[in-house]
Amino acid sequence: MKEIKVLGIGCARCQDTARLIEQVVGEMGVEARVTKDTRPEALVEYKVMSTPAVVIDDTLIHSGSMPKAEQVRQWFSD
Repeated sequence: MKEIKVLGIGCARCQDTARLIEQVVGEMGVEARVTKDTRPEALVEYKVMSTPAVVIDDTLIHSGSMPKAEQVRQWFSD
């Protein structure tokens, strides 16, 4: 199961990012748990300079903007 974290301050873009990822992994049949982490410590831990940020299995893979659905699909198509 993939562990996906959306890091941010709880803004609308961060919430929309989490919803988008949940939708795409659901459509693709990927077993994943999506969580939102609004702790400032999480941003420091992953060296995030701008949000929203996406961490998959403890690896930062995206930050600074809301990803497009096609980007999210690519993350899980390997």
